[in-house]
Amino acid sequence: MNHQESLTAYIAAFVSELVLTGITDVVVSPGSRSTPMAMVMAEHPDLKVHIHVDERSAAFFGLGIAKAKNMPVAILCTSGTAAANYFPAIVEAKYSRVPLLVLTADRPHELREVGAPQAIDQLHLYGKHVKWFADMALPEKSNEMLRYARTICARAAAIATQAPAGPVHLNFPFREPLIPKIDESLFALSERPKGYVKVHNGDITLSDDEVKDIAKDLMGKEKGIIVCGNITDEKFAKAVTDLGAKLNFPILADPLSQLRSGRHKLENIIDAYDTFLRNEDAKSFLKPDVVLRFGAMPVSKALTIFLKENQGSDHFVVDVGGGWRDPSAISSNMFFCNETMFCEKLVTYLNDNSSSAFLDDWKKVNQLTKENMAIIRDVRELSEGKLFYQLADQLPEEATLFVGNSMPIRDLDSFFLSNHKSIKVMANRGANGIDGTVSTAIGAAVYTKSLYLVLGDLTFFHDLNGLIAAKLYDIDIHIILINNNGGGIFSFLPQSEHPQHFELLFGTPLNINFEHAVKMFNGNYNKIATWDQLGTLLKQSHHQKGIHVYEIETNRDRNRDEHRELWRSVSQEISNLVDGAQE
Repeated sequence: MNHQESLTAYIAAFVSELVLTGITDVVVSPGSRSTPMAMVMAEHPDLKVHIHVDERSAAFFGLGIAKAKNMPVAILCTSGTAAANYFPAIVEAKYSRVPLLVLTADRPHELREVGAPQAIDQLHLYGKHVKWFADMALPEKSNEMLRYARTICARAAAIATQAPAGPVHLNFPFREPLIPKIDESLFALSERPKGYVKVHNGDITLSDDEVKDIAKDLMGKEKGIIVCGNITDEKFAKAVTDLGAKLNFPILADPLSQLRSGRHKLENIIDAYDTFLRNEDAKSFLKPDVVLRFGAMPVSKALTIFLKENQGSDHFVVDVGGGWRDPSAISSNMFFCNETMFCEKLVTYLNDNSSSAFLDDWKKVNQLTKENMAIIRDVRELSEGKLFYQLADQLPEEATLFVGNSMPIRDLDSFFLSNHKSIKVMANRGANGIDGTVSTAIGAAVYTKSLYLVLGDLTFFHDLNGLIAAKLYDIDIHIILINNNGGGIFSFLPQSEHPQHFELLFGTPLNINFEHAVKMFNGNYNKIATWDQLGTLLKQSHHQKGIHVYEIETNRDRNRDEHRELWRSVSQEISNLVDGAQE
């Protein structure tokens, strides 16, 4: 049996099983050592191969596809530093719980650590940032090795999707020659053609007795809140809003919780907390006795501080992934179970909470805050806060809104308020970095309609080459570029109080004309001069194809002052409301 036959049979068995696990998308970065895997993948009729020449962007592109589909995506690269360039996206996938199957080609064992070109130590390259690692055996055609290849594939896909979802790394050593033998029988499986081994991941739930005990703990608790962070289960919105209605608890909905926009019940949704929880009177007035928390930690720092200040309350954290999402060490009970099933089951053991006074207090403060925040509509200058305030009105039904980190995600939290338009909100909040944002959004756009990306100039610059995927594959994306010529978030941080080296070290103005970069990728560029112009362009965007960039120039100092003045004004009104309620 020759080398080419062994190489081909082994890889074909793996790729066949890959498709049988449900993985249909693979992002390939060209390279020599990965040639056999790439060529076999390109032959499979049920596998969609996306070519992306930059491994760093390619990994984030795959991450975006996986986030949009909530299914694993495979990414493939050659040996050497190509694999190292995957690292940022793998870190993000780890902490944002996105399933990725990371496939790296490698030199065979005899060419490791002997000075061979394009060879680095790829064993456990990503350390604890992957859920599982396997250094694959060298290709063979024996039945035992074909079963091995298929079993490893099924196992890796299952581990990637098992809660908490995340990346898995398989390292493939290949000997030369690297060209496989392509023929009509390439994917013929003599054993178990419907899948060699099916792995069944069950839902984690609590026993009835445990849920009854939780219900007893909550019965009679009138001052409770529900905090919801980033969560991907589409059934969760109904389950948690039903629970909130049963308990008469306000639901503090992070913008990534998918609770601020949709056709579920919105009456108990609190969406302006990031503003009013900066007020000491409001925090004292709304002090809870019990906190139920679901999903990732919220974006809002004001909310995080509020939770920490109420560490004496009972804090129930529910997490299907069995993580320890408690940076302030305030949890009193950790429940490692499916969040939706927890809510659905708990509702059946609860009586209706007779008192709604605490909920009414939260709703009054929330409504007053929103009424006073509405003054931002009158701002005539191009403003970051006003942009997010009016986005819900200007985006189409069921649009996807992808938001960059630093100031955009925080302004989204403050100004993107509840609505019934079913706008899905996405962001890379695993590691909270700005790298790979463009590529992730474009990856998500492959399987979402009407995707709008809002990000700052530093974030855009950081991943400009990610636009190549949209150009090559005719992916439609609308990018609202907020250009305040630097790192706007630092104007809100203590560093801004030290002006001597502030611009050099933190402001970091780029002074870039982005129009040239956009047109390099055959994109359409518009410099926004007025709000009416932006509104008209966004209205037209619903049916436009290709890359569209709308650049809004803002002033960092004016933006900081506008935010602070708004917070000051709203805070005074809230204090007046609280004083009146306590008299």
